[in-house]
Amino acid sequence: MPDRSLVVNRRAFLGGAALAATGLLLRPARAEAMGGSLPEIGKPAPGFDLDGVAPAADGEVGPTHLTKGDFQGRWLALYFYPKDFTSGCTLEARGFQRDLAAFHTRQAQVVGVSADDPEAHLSFCGSEGLAYPLLSDPGGAVSRSYGSWLAPFSARHTFLIDPDGVLRASWLAVRPSGHSQEVLAELTRLQGEASL
Repeated sequence: MPDRSLVVNRRAFLGGAALAATGLLLRPARAEAMGGSLPEIGKPAPGFDLDGVAPAADGEVGPTHLTKGDFQGRWLALYFYPKDFTSGCTLEARGFQRDLAAFHTRQAQVVGVSADDPEAHLSFCGSEGLAYPLLSDPGGAVSRSYGSWLAPFSARHTFLIDPDGVLRASWLAVRPSGHSQEVLAELTRLQGEASL
């Protein structure tokens, strides 16, 4: 049987280390995540200007070029993910697709971003029946600006941006299962606050 004092001391040490690490990661001016400096809630979200794929009016998915300004006047759920066709990323993408009509009902768009090239995105959208844009950030410049770059991949983070381009919520190192429902619930809550 292990020495109980050793277990308690190890727990106390790990708890203290976690608190110390939290203090190092959370600075008053800017928060840090494993992927870099996070944009601040309540401030303008970082811009983006990326190529990718998106559904056209006829429903066919094809090349696109989107900027943050293209979403002015609408809410935006911008999610970063590591790689097309991996199990977690596929699960997360399917969740957003399943809830896409509910996002649209709330005047919100969903956009995914990864380091994959547009051709991989096109294949992924076709394979999974995705009807929302996927953007390519091969060098990680946009992912870095959102604190979501763990070279050579984007980290699994999500950001909710309001119609004025202001960051209203973020999720770090998300669990793919049920994540779109979390984002949808927060969107609904924030829209309810705005209508008061």
